[in-house]
Amino acid sequence: MKKLKMKSTKSITFKEGCDKYLDYCRQRNLRQGTINHYRQSYVQFFKFFDPDTPIEEIDEEAYKRYVLHLRSTLKNDVSINSYLRDFITTMHYLMDEEYIHRFKMKAIKVDKNHIETYTEEELKRLLKKPNLKKCSFTEYQCWVMTNFLFSTAVRQRSLMNIKVKDIDFDNSVVYVNVTKNRKPLIVPLNYTMVNILKEYLKYRQHKSNEDYLFCNVFGQQLIKSTCYHKLYEYNKSRGVSTTGIHRYRHTFSKQWILSGGNVVSLSKLLGHSSLDITQNYINLLVSDVAKQVDEINVLDKFSERKHISLKK
Repeated sequence: MKKLKMKSTKSITFKEGCDKYLDYCRQRNLRQGTINHYRQSYVQFFKFFDPDTPIEEIDEEAYKRYVLHLRSTLKNDVSINSYLRDFITTMHYLMDEEYIHRFKMKAIKVDKNHIETYTEEELKRLLKKPNLKKCSFTEYQCWVMTNFLFSTAVRQRSLMNIKVKDIDFDNSVVYVNVTKNRKPLIVPLNYTMVNILKEYLKYRQHKSNEDYLFCNVFGQQLIKSTCYHKLYEYNKSRGVSTTGIHRYRHTFSKQWILSGGNVVSLSKLLGHSSLDITQNYINLLVSDVAKQVDEINVLDKFSERKHISLKK
């Protein structure tokens, strides 16, 4: 049986409840980016719920009305689900803390979209080395970053936090210490990438091995917006309209699978916590993999007769 507890009769507002959850996130030492994400979601919440609403007034019916509100104001189901997940997580915390009674909440069903990747033609344009006698350092660095992203499949946050000392040329690996799940990765570097980095460091003019591998024009650590903008302009200058740093991660995964790469090895390279996550990548890439079925016809490989005619 559940033990009786002394419970305060003082009510809190919806905003106070949200603030309490943010404090809880800080206690758990969640990254500032995660906390900022919840803050942005709360801005959306407060467009529907009055921040001063007593928390106990938010019940299952109120949640259903909020779902309908999002569906009528937002067209993207993925965005709707993102707000709903943040709302559900926050409310579950307040339920656990016994500020409100438990009620059921479910996110909406969303069709998984096909993963967008760079085409082979786009990759040829993006990976073509610039003329070092004519290009700027920014263009050259973007070319190096593009090669690095495509060959290692690291996330943007990881890329920005790699230091010069993290490159181990003796073992041809890069030590990725800042990752999404906070588990450091050791990512192998192919021969081509090793040579690109050796040349790049001659132009990087770093003063210490503690300096960040990729930097802004002043040699300081890149921030998210600057990193994105640099690569956006680089793609544009190469005649590639599509952009996106995470797209390189998807493209790496696609090329790995199409080249017959091992799924377990891919999972380790991507830093996934389970094979299920990697399998999701493969499922979303299935349309590209299916194109190879006729080219790699396993039946014809072992069949004595290539064509079988049916006689009536």
